[in-house]
Amino acid sequence: MSIEFLVTSLIVVASPGTGVLYTLAAGLSRGSRASAVAAFGCTLGIVPHMAAAVMGSAALLHTSALAFHTLKYLGVAYLLYMAWNALQEQGALRVEQEVGPRSARQVITSAILINILNPKLSIFFFAFLPQFVSAQEAHPLARMLELSAVFMLLTFVVFVGYGLFAAAIRNHVVSRPRVLTWMRRTFAAAFVALGAKLALAER
Repeated sequence: MSIEFLVTSLIVVASPGTGVLYTLAAGLSRGSRASAVAAFGCTLGIVPHMAAAVMGSAALLHTSALAFHTLKYLGVAYLLYMAWNALQEQGALRVEQEVGPRSARQVITSAILINILNPKLSIFFFAFLPQFVSAQEAHPLARMLELSAVFMLLTFVVFVGYGLFAAAIRNHVVSRPRVLTWMRRTFAAAFVALGAKLALAER
């Protein structure tokens, strides 16, 4: 395991994006448990992209304009839905003292969808992982699976860190109605901005 892979992976994972944003929102609105669930869901959402990269099927998204744009606009639509939901008092950023099984499933499902509906992830991993597999590697598939597992572990750990930070300042935020309203608007705007960025993305 090279230090270059670990450093590059940490930079990619820690960079603000839809997964980080959703985990922060979960921590602020529902606490540490929900943020950990969101981090787990975002990590699971990486699996299809990792599998596509390892098996080589990500090339389809790279070569097929229809496949890429279909998935891209589904992702844009979902991000816009998340923005609208964030603005609702009973939406994604509603404040709950406890998170029951049903709400936990909702958090994890939304987190998975956020990452699945991003075609750039498949293309990223398709270009990213092979760079760290030597041409002389005796078992390249096993090596890519190992690197993928490390990347997913880093994703989960970093996202949990983001979520726990958000949960730690939760009481300072949710006890102030004006701050909570500002928070909803900020997250909604951020989801719209990420949706716009995805809409403008090219293969």
